[in-house]
Amino acid sequence: MSSLPGAGETEESSNMDTSDQKVMKEPAPEQNSIPVPDELELTLSEQEYAYEEEIIRNPYVVKGWLRYAEFKRNAPQAKLNMVYERAVKQLPGSFKLWMAYLRLRKQQVRGRCVTDTVFEDVNNTFERSLVFMFKMPRVWLEYLKFLMDQKKVTRCRHAFDRALRALPVTQHVRIWKLYLQFIQQAGVPHETTLRVWRRYLKLAPDEAEDFIEFLVKIGHLDEAVTRLADLVNDSKFESKKGKSKFQLWNYLCDLLSKHPFQVTSLDSEAIIRQGIGRFTDQRGTLWCALADYYIRAGLFDRARDIYMEAVHAVVTVRDFTQVFDAYVVFEESLIKHLLGKQEKGDITEAQKLELELMLTRYEEMIMKRPLYLNSVLLRQNPHNVADWMKRAEILESKPLKVIKTYSKAIDTIDPKQALGKFSELFMKFAKFYLDQKHVEEARMVYEKATQVPFKQVEELANIWCEYAEMEINLGNHEKAMKLMQRATTPPAKKAAYFDSSEPAQNRVYRSLKIWSLYADLEESMGTFRTAKAVYDAIIDLRIATPQIIMNYALFLEENNYFEESFKAFEKGIALFKWPNVYDIWHTYLSKFIQRYKGQKLERTRDLFEQCVEGIPKESAKSVYLMYAKMEEDYGMSRHAMAILDRATLAVKPEEQFEVFEIYLKKAADYFGITHCREIYEKAIDVLTDDGSKIMCLRFAELETKLGEVDRARAIYAHCSQICDPRTSVEFWTSWKNFEVKHGNEDTLREMLRIKRSVQATFNTKVNYITSQIMEKTSENEISDDLSGSQIDSSMSRNSTETESNNNNEPKSADEKSLSQSNYAAKENIMFVSSSSNSKILDSQKVVNPNEMNLDDSDEEKMDDDQLEENEKTEVVKRNVPASVFGSLITGGQNEKSETEK
Repeated sequence: MSSLPGAGETEESSNMDTSDQKVMKEPAPEQNSIPVPDELELTLSEQEYAYEEEIIRNPYVVKGWLRYAEFKRNAPQAKLNMVYERAVKQLPGSFKLWMAYLRLRKQQVRGRCVTDTVFEDVNNTFERSLVFMFKMPRVWLEYLKFLMDQKKVTRCRHAFDRALRALPVTQHVRIWKLYLQFIQQAGVPHETTLRVWRRYLKLAPDEAEDFIEFLVKIGHLDEAVTRLADLVNDSKFESKKGKSKFQLWNYLCDLLSKHPFQVTSLDSEAIIRQGIGRFTDQRGTLWCALADYYIRAGLFDRARDIYMEAVHAVVTVRDFTQVFDAYVVFEESLIKHLLGKQEKGDITEAQKLELELMLTRYEEMIMKRPLYLNSVLLRQNPHNVADWMKRAEILESKPLKVIKTYSKAIDTIDPKQALGKFSELFMKFAKFYLDQKHVEEARMVYEKATQVPFKQVEELANIWCEYAEMEINLGNHEKAMKLMQRATTPPAKKAAYFDSSEPAQNRVYRSLKIWSLYADLEESMGTFRTAKAVYDAIIDLRIATPQIIMNYALFLEENNYFEESFKAFEKGIALFKWPNVYDIWHTYLSKFIQRYKGQKLERTRDLFEQCVEGIPKESAKSVYLMYAKMEEDYGMSRHAMAILDRATLAVKPEEQFEVFEIYLKKAADYFGITHCREIYEKAIDVLTDDGSKIMCLRFAELETKLGEVDRARAIYAHCSQICDPRTSVEFWTSWKNFEVKHGNEDTLREMLRIKRSVQATFNTKVNYITSQIMEKTSENEISDDLSGSQIDSSMSRNSTETESNNNNEPKSADEKSLSQSNYAAKENIMFVSSSSNSKILDSQKVVNPNEMNLDDSDEEKMDDDQLEENEKTEVVKRNVPASVFGSLITGGQNEKSETEK
């Protein structure tokens, strides 16, 4: 017999059986050592004899037995089983032979009833295999699965226990997976399952969550809660299902709250309260769970106490809403229950009293909800001024509680951490006392507020102002004046207004709001000297605004202290810079002119000169116009013109045109139209292109009225350099009308030459204008392309004939007029230099399909003698085909008639 496999042998080590080598180390016995039954020898075939001889020669070779078994696979079961029995008898340590034999036996009983005796034979075969294969986990797994299919619980449990004892610990994981499946089958007692699970947790404590779920499933809640509490308290535990500590805690609280009678080993309230303190973001849920625990336990009063405790403990609106809504549902369910009994008539007197008490409690709870919510907000931030005032409004119908609320707010809020204006709380408190006719208490509130170290000086200033206004409303004007004196008295230690390191009481004396109210009080109820002293103090502290300066000056003026008023303006001018000083200067100059008119002209001029010195362009226009108006009314017109001349350069560019218009009007009124020429020239140089165009047209119109045609033409020529013929149509129309009316053919040709030159200049500089015009005109020109090409071809033929005639014959008068009409017709067409041969313009340029090619160069070279000679020469007239001119005939005749007119 072969030796047993070693204790450390595994499934993988058994693969060596597949080799051709002998698996046993003992010497081979003699060939006749294996007896062959006589009845078997009589039934052997020749092939079987061959296999028998092979296994007799090599009885310890696994492959020989496997080949023999493969050959006998279609033989009767008894013969095939006999082969395997002989094989495992010769090689009891072969894993491959045993596995093949066991799987064969399992396959043979498949489909039979589990009560058949053949199952027991297979079990015995497994038991015989385990004598040698007890270290092989796969053999155990096959055996255990076979037993599980037979539904033999006790035998299967014993087999699992034997497997765990026989196999090393490293192989236990494979057995436990099947073991857990076994205990979850129907028919396995719960006690058995619990014991198996407890044993398994010693090996794999991370699987405690599955055990807890199983305990909850079978109703062992006490043990489930205990083990879940251990997991929650174990800081090293990590859920294999990805659950957080809060999720485990929430599950624990859920079990505790829903099963108060089944959980006895733990203190449910203590555990839930511990969770409330630990998970601050889920307090609402945990409070509801604790109240639900007592509701399920039947302790309704205790549940009600828990809800009220939660309402006064939560610090977020979400938690409050959750708890309060649950509380309302709880009370409504109790009320509905008693009302249902009342409807049925099955209610006692005690229950009736309890129902009335519940209804009263429910109404009070609903009415107090805003107050409870306000308490939650104050617990979030006790320094929120708006929430405290909202609480006082809620308790408005209860004066004592309102007073307690304001008092508690004043004691609770830290002025440095206050959210909102803390001073408004004091003012509301004092106003509440005034409404209740408690004036002394209101004064006490204000007095206390003046000592509070507010975060901002503005709040303390508001307190003083409200305090004084209260006294004014009560008719105590003297007391209000004394309060203002107290507020504006400088402290022993002076501090800057914006020095936050100093308390507000040391900086409030520089508050402009207090000084403004003080000045108003002195103006209304004080003397002139005291009011003047207050304004002087404001200016000395350098806290005055332009409005304060103007109020001071107006106050002095009303009391007929005009020079003092002007001094006040000058003090204000010294305090401020442009543009803040504009209002002061404007008022000062207006008042001074109104007061002295032309009596102190030199002083007025000095004031204006001081004002315009360094004045920004944004404020210069009105000052210069006021200056010129003053000179016009009380001074000399020559000075007024000089001031307007200075104003043209001192104002903003967009205001220069308006100033030039005023300048021209005044110059024409005082010095005549001829004096405007220099102003027009300056305006044309100074203004922008758009303004210069308008001034040029006006200047040319002026010269035309004066009969200076050449000067007007020179102005037009000068302005033409900034006028694109495609955009400045008005200018070129005006010049054309001017030449038609006052010029001749030469001047008209010169105008057209300049127009072409300017057009060429703008073509190279502002191509974007051309593209815009092309977009506008392209749609109209597309429809004329075909007709335009025909006209161009006929015009080219006619041009050749005309050119030959011109070489022999001079031009007639009709041709001259036709030439002039053609020039006039081309005024709105982009100019293209003509040549002897007509050419079609590029498609990228603006094309006029009706344009005629005229040789202008020859006409320009003609001198006066040639023109006279042509006029004397008789010209043979020839009719020109109408197709040459197309639609130009009507336009030419109209232009000719306009020219003759």
